Amino acid sequence: MRIDERAVRAGAAWTAVAATVPYLTLKTLWLTGHPVGTDDPAAMDRLWLVNLLTVGMDAIAVALALAFVRPWGRRAPAGLVAFPMWVATGLLGTILVALPPYLLSLLLLGPESGSGDPDDQGPGDWVFLLVYGGFAVQGVALLTAFALYARRRWAGLLRERIGDLPDSPTLSVQRVLACVAGLLAAGVAAARAYWALGGTAGLPQAMVEDRNRGMAVMDGVAAVMAVAAVAALLVLVFRVRPERRLLRPLLVVWTAAGSLFGWGGWQLVALGVSTTRVTELRMAVPGLLPLVEAAQVVAAVLVLAVGAVALTEWGARRRAAAVESHE
Repeated sequence: MRIDERAVRAGAAWTAVAATVPYLTLKTLWLTGHPVGTDDPAAMDRLWLVNLLTVGMDAIAVALALAFVRPWGRRAPAGLVAFPMWVATGLLGTILVALPPYLLSLLLLGPESGSGDPDDQGPGDWVFLLVYGGFAVQGVALLTAFALYARRRWAGLLRERIGDLPDSPTLSVQRVLACVAGLLAAGVAAARAYWALGGTAGLPQAMVEDRNRGMAVMDGVAAVMAVAAVAALLVLVFRVRPERRLLRPLLVVWTAAGSLFGWGGWQLVALGVSTTRVTELRMAVPGLLPLVEAAQVVAAVLVLAVGAVALTEWGARRRAAAVESHE
C-alpha cells in the first residue's frame, strides 16, 4: 500500500500545531497573572520576559508547521524557512535525545529528592509532564513535516554524495573555519562533560545547590552535540569518503549545530533577561558559565557560515549546469 506523503506531512504539521496549545495556554496564564502549577507567583512575575519569549518561539513553530503544508511555504525564501527550522531542530531535537536517558534514570534510580528548602516552590510535576510531553510530540511532528517538506523542495541536494560538493576557491577558508569551530567545540564538550559527570568547578554556588539529574543529562547531551557537529562538518569540508551519501553527515551537522546554537543562545538570553537570580549567578561566576555558552554559539555560527557558503556554491553550480543543459 502506497503511503500518501502529502497526507502524512499535513497530519504531522497539524499535530505539531496542536501540540503547542497546552504550552501556549500555560504561558498565557502565567503572563496574565495566573500562576497555575506553581506556588510562587513572584517567580512568574520575575520571569515574565522569559515567558513572553517562549510564547514567541512556539508561535514561530506554528508558522513553520503551516509553511510545510501551505502553498506559500514552497515559495518562501529558503533562508526564511531553513534558519528558524535549524534552531527549532536543535531545541526540540535536544529534548528528544535527552528525554529517554532522563526517564530511564527516573525508572532505575527513582525520583530525585527536593532541595530541602520549604520556601523553594517550583512548578508541579504535572507542569513538567505537560511542557516536555508537549515538546516531545511537537518535536517528532514538526521534524517529520520538515523532513517531507525538505525531501520535496531540496530533493537534488539530498541525493548528492559528499564528493559532489564543489571544490571552490573558498574551500580552504571553510576548512579553517571548521577547525576553529572544532577547537571551540572541544572546549565546550570538555566543560559540559565535566559538569555532566558531577563536577561543579566553574558553576555558581546557587546553581550548584539546584543541580539535578535533568541538568546533568542536558550537559551530557550538549557535550555529545559539540563533538558530533564538528566531526560531521570536518567529514564534509575535508571530503572524507567522498563516495558516501551527503545526507547522513548533513543531518548530523544540522541537528547538532542547531542544538549548540539553540540551547547556548537560549541560555545566554535567559540569563540576560532574568532579574535577581541572574545577578546572583553573574556575581558568583566571573564569566565561566556564560563563556561556555558563548563558545557554543560561536562554534555553531561558524558551522552555519561554512554550511551556508558550501550550499550556496552547490546551488549556483547546479543552476549553471541547468542553464548549460538548455543551451
